[in-house]
Amino acid sequence: TNTNTCLSPFTTMAHLTAWFLFVLSLAAQEVASFHLPNPTTRNLASSSALAPIVHPHRTPSHLYSTEDPSSISNNPLSILTKSQLSNRKNDLMLGEDSGVYNFDNEKWGALGEAGWVTFFAAVATILTAVVVLWIYPPTGYGDDFVHFLETDLAHGNPHIVTLLFGIIFPIVHSGLASLRPYGEQLVGARTWRVIFAFPSLCLSYSWIIYFISHAHAGIQFYDISQIGWVHALAWLTNFASFLFLYPSVYNLKEVAAVEKPKTHLWETGVIRITRHPQYVGQVMWSAAHLAMVGTSFTALTMVLLVGHHAFACWNGDRRLEAEHGENFLKIKEKTSVIPFQAIWEGRQVLPDDYWKELVRAPIVLIAVGSIGAYFAHPYMQAGAALAKNSGLNAGGILDPIFLELN
Repeated sequence: TNTNTCLSPFTTMAHLTAWFLFVLSLAAQEVASFHLPNPTTRNLASSSALAPIVHPHRTPSHLYSTEDPSSISNNPLSILTKSQLSNRKNDLMLGEDSGVYNFDNEKWGALGEAGWVTFFAAVATILTAVVVLWIYPPTGYGDDFVHFLETDLAHGNPHIVTLLFGIIFPIVHSGLASLRPYGEQLVGARTWRVIFAFPSLCLSYSWIIYFISHAHAGIQFYDISQIGWVHALAWLTNFASFLFLYPSVYNLKEVAAVEKPKTHLWETGVIRITRHPQYVGQVMWSAAHLAMVGTSFTALTMVLLVGHHAFACWNGDRRLEAEHGENFLKIKEKTSVIPFQAIWEGRQVLPDDYWKELVRAPIVLIAVGSIGAYFAHPYMQAGAALAKNSGLNAGGILDPIFLELN
């Protein structure tokens, strides 16, 4: 998840799906090219648990698109393997160009290098830890945590459980993000990313599962889910919401801590429309799901999610100002939280070739992943039902350690 702003637990699965497709496309292109791409630059992310990485040189942002027209492929899909740069003559040139991708700059690398092999190893390690320590009932503690919330604190009331999730998750997620400058000084940026990500993933999983299992709980205010145009409008709104991601999410290797994570200052792409796309996307996602599931439980959960993201607008601006100072304040003047406000007020001028900032590989693959997530809904519901019906399997793999300490 990105630490410049908060990432909703309910978008995590779709993001992982999109990035899985991204890696598959990378592999397909790798086989087709019959050679390893040249090792070069990009926002690669570093694993704290793996060997130190020597980072390659990074190239600076460009003011104009400088590609030689003769070098541009006639294949329309080539824009996904090498992003075309927009005309940034009206930009401050203080922030980065978001979503830029060049397949030739990617490399598999050896384990411990800033490549996809290290990425797979890092992701496999953290997800294995999440499964063993949290998800799998015989060894994990996720079922114990939910049982504690549901039985000991909420006394069986699902509204109180989701309320508790809505309090605990922001404190952990945004709290650890806010402590990042201090944590990185103590343990380093890569290790802090792992410390930040692990509890966020665990809590995200539990809240997602609980929401799916109890979405229809409480008072049923309305049920218009069977009306065709309502379903279509909700689907389109939900799909569009996933396009409103903070651009740091595109830097997959930073997300996985394969390269040193940074607090990026972005100036292009969706940032031109809204400075806090994650908040706008969460509002859209919540509205779409509330339209389809008009229950008091769903309404409360949506309010909690939107409230968390509204707080993250303030917290994200505060952290960006602390990191980038005057540069952020100048970009803030040219952007807005409300979508398109800065554009209609004349503070933001879209390039004539703005489409080049939107038709880029990470964005297209997130769109494909969002469609995949929609069709995966039955499997999500089946998994949530399985987790709910499995009940409590008290204790976990670390019990011997806890007993020894006692």
